[in-house]
Amino acid sequence: MGRTIAVVGATGAVGQDLRRLLLRRDVAYDDVVFVASERSAGRRLAFGDREITVRALTEPHIFADVDIALFSAGGGRSREYAPQAVDAGAVVVDNSSAWRMDPDVPLVVTEVNPDAVDDMRRGIVANPNCTTMAAMLPLKALHDVFGLVGMVATSFQAAGGAGQQGMDELLAQVPTLLAEPELLRRDGAAAAKLVEHRVHAATLAFNVVPWLGAHAQDGYSDEEMKLRNESRKILGLPDLTVSPTCVRVPVVAGHAIQVRASFSSEVDIDRAVAAMDAFEGLEVCDLPTPLEWAGRDEVAVGRIRPDLADPHALNFFVVGDNLLKGAALNTVQIAELLIERGIA
Repeated sequence: MGRTIAVVGATGAVGQDLRRLLLRRDVAYDDVVFVASERSAGRRLAFGDREITVRALTEPHIFADVDIALFSAGGGRSREYAPQAVDAGAVVVDNSSAWRMDPDVPLVVTEVNPDAVDDMRRGIVANPNCTTMAAMLPLKALHDVFGLVGMVATSFQAAGGAGQQGMDELLAQVPTLLAEPELLRRDGAAAAKLVEHRVHAATLAFNVVPWLGAHAQDGYSDEEMKLRNESRKILGLPDLTVSPTCVRVPVVAGHAIQVRASFSSEVDIDRAVAAMDAFEGLEVCDLPTPLEWAGRDEVAVGRIRPDLADPHALNFFVVGDNLLKGAALNTVQIAELLIERGIA
C-alpha cells in the first residue's frame, strides 16, 4: 500500500495552503484525505485534476490507513483527535499550540533543528507559532557564530494571524473608515466606533493594536509568552532571556519582527550578514516588508545594523508569510523530513 496524507482543517486558511503545497512540492505520497468539521463535510475540493470530498473529523475510523496527518484545526481538536490519529498508526504534524511545550513532542523548524524529529515519543511533531518561526532562522544563523544569550523582540503581526476571520474583519472595516478621512484625523475614537471588532482587540483598520492573544502573566499575552518559551525550546537555550511585545497591524498576511539580539561574543557585522545570507530558507535584503514578501516561501531579513550601545548586540528586521513558512510550509517540510528519515 502507498503512503496516505490527511489534511485536517482542509477548508481553513492554512488548510488551503497545505493543499496547494502538497501539489506544488515533491512530497512522496500516493493518496490524500481531506478532513474538516461536520459543517464542511461533503464539500468537494479541487486537487490537481480531480475533486476530493471532505470528510468529517468525527467520522469513525477517519484515520484508518493514514500515514501522516497534517493538523491545522485548532488546539482543542488537536488535543482530542491527534492521539486518535496516532493510535490509528499515523504520525501527526500539528500546527496548533496544543503540543508545542510538551516535553515528549519535538517543536521543529526544519532549517533550524531537524534532528529533533528523531526524539519523537508521542507520535506528534509540533509546528511553532508563526511569529517565532520567522525569527528562528536569523537567530539560529547568528547563534552558530556568536552564541545567542538574549533578545528584545517586537512583532508586527498581520490580521491573517487570526485566520480567515481576522483578515475578513480588517477588510470589512476599511471601506467605512476610508470614507471618513476627516474623522480619522480629528476624532479617531469616534472613527473607531463606526465599525465592529470581534476578532481583534480593537479596531484594526488604519490602526495599530498593542495586544493579541489571551492574558498570560504579569501583563504579557500568551502570544508573547509563546515567543519566549518556543524560542528557548527550538534553539535548545533554556536560559535565553527574551523581552517580547506582540502588536497587531493592518496587514493582511505577513508577520514582521524587530529583534535586538545579544550574544556572548562581540558581533562583526560582515560575518553576521554572511552567516544569514548563507542560511537555508533565509534571504537578506535591504528593506523587507510584509506586503512584498506575502506569498513567498523564504523568510527575509534586513535593516541589519550594530547596536549603538553594545558591541555584543545586533539589530535586524525579519519578515515572513505567517500562512506559508509560519504555518503550512513548515508543516509540509516536516512531513518531507519524516518521510526522508523513514519515520513515516
